[in-house]
Amino acid sequence: MLLATQLERIFILKDNGQEIRLTDPEPKWSVEAVMNFYANTYPILTTAKVSTPHIKDDTIQYRFESVMGTKG
Repeated sequence: MLLATQLERIFILKDNGQEIRLTDPEPKWSVEAVMNFYANTYPILTTAKVSTPHIKDDTIQYRFESVMGTKG
């Protein structure tokens, strides 16, 4: 028998060298909507991009990556 399950979405934000795992506030939302939701708490997300999703440990993981450059 074939059983289809929906993978849990996990969102990962790297902030100041620390990885922050964010839970999915609403599975029906698009990835961009989730990023906008968390931008209120993590302003770095206003200029972030989403990486290609990866499947790991029965979850689908999205990384929010800052597109801000560093000076120097």
